Amino acid sequence: MGPNVKGFCRIDADGITVFVRLTPKSSRDAVEGIADAADGRRHLIARVRAVPEDGKANKALEKLIAKTLRVAGGGVSVTGGATSRLKQVHIMGEPQALAARLRAVLSSAEDAT
Repeated sequence: MGPNVKGFCRIDADGITVFVRLTPKSSRDAVEGIADAADGRRHLIARVRAVPEDGKANKALEKLIAKTLRVAGGGVSVTGGATSRLKQVHIMGEPQALAARLRAVLSSAEDAT
């Protein structure tokens, strides 16, 4: 059945909001799985090659998530944590379909490890 999206993903009326821990200046752009933060919250782990200046890492994260979940780039936006590693990313679309795609991506990431 794959990973449960509860805990790091919130279902909204017009899509989903994903809680992400972003690592900028990485060697590659990738969604790597789920991890628990020190405070007990769960986050999707993402890495981007972009540097964290002038919003470049945020834009790279938006593009990565749009590509990964096969949604239009304009439908993905960082809505919280613009200057933090811990971010909220809103993805517009049919919530259940997005959650299913996210589970599939995470299952693939788990299988690759």
